[in-house]
Amino acid sequence: MKKIIIPILCIATLTFTSCKKKDKDNPHYTCSSCVTQAEALAANDGSSKGVYKGILIGSSGTIKFSIQNGTNDITATMVVDGVSAILTSTVSWVSGQPYIAPFTGTLNGQAVSITFSVQNNGSTPQIISSNIPGHPNAVFTIIKETSNALVEGFEGTYSTTEPETGTFNILLSRPLGQWGGISRENGQTATNDVSGTITSSGDLFDDNNIKVATLSGDDIDGTFTDNSGNTVTVDGKRTL
Repeated sequence: MKKIIIPILCIATLTFTSCKKKDKDNPHYTCSSCVTQAEALAANDGSSKGVYKGILIGSSGTIKFSIQNGTNDITATMVVDGVSAILTSTVSWVSGQPYIAPFTGTLNGQAVSITFSVQNNGSTPQIISSNIPGHPNAVFTIIKETSNALVEGFEGTYSTTEPETGTFNILLSRPLGQWGGISRENGQTATNDVSGTITSSGDLFDDNNIKVATLSGDDIDGTFTDNSGNTVTVDGKRTL
């Protein structure tokens, strides 16, 4: 399984050549189940304890790890295609040591195992391996949330005039003004990494300073032209 490592939303660049905002007739979407403030405690900002949030492709979903964030609990909540699974680990947290542990549970009645790893200071969180029945080619993007920078997860799709369709999932932090994630064409196993910055008005630019989409509330959308001359449309909604 391919590993994606993102310490602070530093991800490979996907290049675009132009972008424009897509008009919307409906009110902006709001994720009623999503938190509005960072859940991570300040005491855990420089520790392997705390909150780690991620998105996955294969099919599409989110995951959140809570490593003794104010309690002694070590758990993860994963949602794949709208179905939730609570995962737990029996590996104890040790101060000053990296935390590497398998998290296990069930999804749709079948056993799931995901091995999570993070350095002792909370850096380079990643999924080392995963066994998710029905989702053999899952790819994860994981980052650590800090007490002053809420991390949000968005699941979405893209389509092009090539034609091509696929999944477009990202993580973002409005306080940090950064975003990043992964995309995958439908029916394929390879993924593309994407990343960039967010302006104060909610415009998402890639690392080449090209506008990709606009963030409004808990919704992202945009239409742009890629470097092959294809028109690409992206649309996503916050789910984490």
